[in-house]
Amino acid sequence: QVQLVESGGGLAQAGDSLRLSCAASGLTYSTYAMGWFRQILGKEREFVAAITWRSGRAYYADSVKGRFFISRDNDKKTVYLQMNSLKPEDTAVYYCAADKGTTVRTAEYAYDYWGRGTQVTVSS
Repeated sequence: QVQLVESGGGLAQAGDSLRLSCAASGLTYSTYAMGWFRQILGKEREFVAAITWRSGRAYYADSVKGRFFISRDNDKKTVYLQMNSLKPEDTAVYYCAADKGTTVRTAEYAYDYWGRGTQVTVSS
């Protein structure tokens, strides 16, 4: 049974940093690309960042480029999202997802497994 469990969300003020973690189990983790998505209240879920399993190549949404950084530890089966210079508009539920593909993909439908999400709230 595949499980992705996010942690690290919470309350922050504008300009603060948070680091999200996503621990995976039940899959051959090192062969999956991993992604982070977020869903702002009342809006559709949107791509944030993704990282390949082999080269560690990362890709970011324009809205977070230069502020958020994705990384992974294949030994720990964990993917991280370091979020710096947080803004109130980053407030959302953040989800991690696993993709069997070998390239970075930004489309929600490309991902095979999803976590339940962790809330991030940024106040001004």
